[in-house]
Amino acid sequence: MQTVSALDKAVATSSAAGRAKPKFRQHSPAPLNAWILFCAFCNCAGWLLSSCHQLNRAAYGIVFTLGLVAIFAFRRKLLLAGLRPGWLSRLKHRFRRPFPLSFLILATLAFTGGLLYAPNNYDALAYRVPRVLHWLAEGRWHWIHTGFQRLNTRAPGFEWISAAVIAITRSDRLLFLINIVSFLLLPGLIFSFFRRLGIQRQVAWHWMWLLPTGYCFLLQAASIGNDLFGAVFALASIDLALRARESQRAAEVWLSILAAALMTASKASNLPLLLPWLIAIAPAIRCIFQQLPATIAVAGVALLSSLLPQMWLNTKFAGEWTGVRAENGQIMEGHPILKLANNLVLTTLQNLVPPLFPSANNWNLQVKRTLPIQWQNRLEQTFEPAGAHWALNQMESEEYAGLGLGISALILASFGAGLKLAHVTRPRPERKDVMISQAAGEEIGNRRIRNLFVRAVVCGSALALLVFMAKSGMSTIARLITPYYLLCIPSLLWGLNQAQLIRMKWWRRFAMGVFGLAAVPLILSPSRPLWPAAIVLAHDTATGIVSRARTVYTVYGERADAFAPVRKILPPGLQVLGLISFDDPETSLWKPYISLRIEHLVNTDSAQSIQDRGIEYVLVNPEKLQMLFDKTFEKWLTDMNGKVVNRIPLRLRASSGPIDWFLVRLPPTSDK
Repeated sequence: MQTVSALDKAVATSSAAGRAKPKFRQHSPAPLNAWILFCAFCNCAGWLLSSCHQLNRAAYGIVFTLGLVAIFAFRRKLLLAGLRPGWLSRLKHRFRRPFPLSFLILATLAFTGGLLYAPNNYDALAYRVPRVLHWLAEGRWHWIHTGFQRLNTRAPGFEWISAAVIAITRSDRLLFLINIVSFLLLPGLIFSFFRRLGIQRQVAWHWMWLLPTGYCFLLQAASIGNDLFGAVFALASIDLALRARESQRAAEVWLSILAAALMTASKASNLPLLLPWLIAIAPAIRCIFQQLPATIAVAGVALLSSLLPQMWLNTKFAGEWTGVRAENGQIMEGHPILKLANNLVLTTLQNLVPPLFPSANNWNLQVKRTLPIQWQNRLEQTFEPAGAHWALNQMESEEYAGLGLGISALILASFGAGLKLAHVTRPRPERKDVMISQAAGEEIGNRRIRNLFVRAVVCGSALALLVFMAKSGMSTIARLITPYYLLCIPSLLWGLNQAQLIRMKWWRRFAMGVFGLAAVPLILSPSRPLWPAAIVLAHDTATGIVSRARTVYTVYGERADAFAPVRKILPPGLQVLGLISFDDPETSLWKPYISLRIEHLVNTDSAQSIQDRGIEYVLVNPEKLQMLFDKTFEKWLTDMNGKVVNRIPLRLRASSGPIDWFLVRLPPTSDK
């Protein structure tokens, strides 16, 4: 009897300490629920208004008013209850502690950068914002007439929220708030998700503040990149599924479904993460069939909020659902084992490179010299050039960064130290002949089932990551797998020894050093420098790395309005401007939104078709014209009987020098 009583007591103590399933009775947080509903609403509104050719400010005003009324009416069913009394005092107390305070400082720095600088993420300026401007100019989504197919084929989740903001404000200055909101939701989501996976409370609490300082999260916090945006929905979809498994609330299942849909709509590379989500949602799915009409409505919203509409449109216009064939089929070719192996190397290198790496050029040269030619040839056929040659950058930036050196080193150190502690404090094997009570036996059995379930979720995440790596041929793999990190990291932090580890002095000092190191790329970021870079680097006599830094900061500083010199020389009152380019930051040409409409030209356009579209002036990048049209600028000019009005040198990338652009006037067809 003493043995039975002692074992029962041990089981109860284990449950209280967090080894058993945590008892969570509260609803999912209202800010998270509101963000999911808002983003899903924007996606649905975009597609529906497009179908009516009413993608404009007035229509958005009407649908948002109706949406707010509906949400207010059903706020309790949607788990949008107000804040609990005393929330402000609890918040003040929380941020007096070192870890939350460090996170708050970094979040404040990121927010300050977003306020001070216009958005200048290259991909966003080249195709994500321009596609929105094309839609708004047309009053609907349409397959854009262009040779730069990323304007058409990419997942539109982030863009539909941008469309609402730009349509209402006529500006892109507030777009950074999308990622600021996403970033601020991360700590609570990480804590909730880790606890439901069985990670101890104190361990989850410390890591909830540390993990958002990964550079892929922090550097995008005030950016208009869409990797952080998708990571929040990936984490939220599984966390809500785990919540629903415990509570059997239909509302949390619905929210999980919407979050999973938004995860896919943010980036097609997130599709493999549907595997762990399906594992997590399976035990709770039956509760939604008790409210079938509401479930059908949610399913319809989820379909419109997901990647599915874009997949159907890609199939219709490009011949296959991914759109890769219309863009560049090379990134989907190559043997999966080769891709997986090279992506593992790239992920390791890109996550362990220091935030400042002045020797990057030497590294890149040495890799080219060292790698066998046969390897290089095979990799070049499968990967983008930087990925094939394991190229690294001199500074971490939002376009390339993964978790970064600080967080990566701390995770590896914690995992290694946890294994060592487990070896030192290995418990004695249990006696097989010990009698236990029925309640204790059931608790042990339930705990084992829960452990198997949460491990299946994490294993599903790891499998999804391997599947994506076996497919991708992109060079920025560490950034592209941003949504995967938070789902896979828990496998390295399981075990009771992690709670012992976080109390050690060396670990806490290491962790505070990670916060300090994270501030370095955030402050020095060329996208949003929080130091007087222009003044410090202004000396004309500077050479070497200082000269290179001046060039980088100058190009990044001018990127948000890179085509301002072109706009200054355009004829007054011009309404349509033709454009021949590929992967250039077109957004600047549309300013002020939307006074000038940009129309792309392709190699099949005849002089008559160009005139029918109302195009008299064309801005031409001769290098891109040669690539797209397979003819020289001079030959095209002769064919069109065009006249060069002006030559404008522009430097759009720090890695290349100024390139001459030409403003060309095309005479009416009758004059030719």
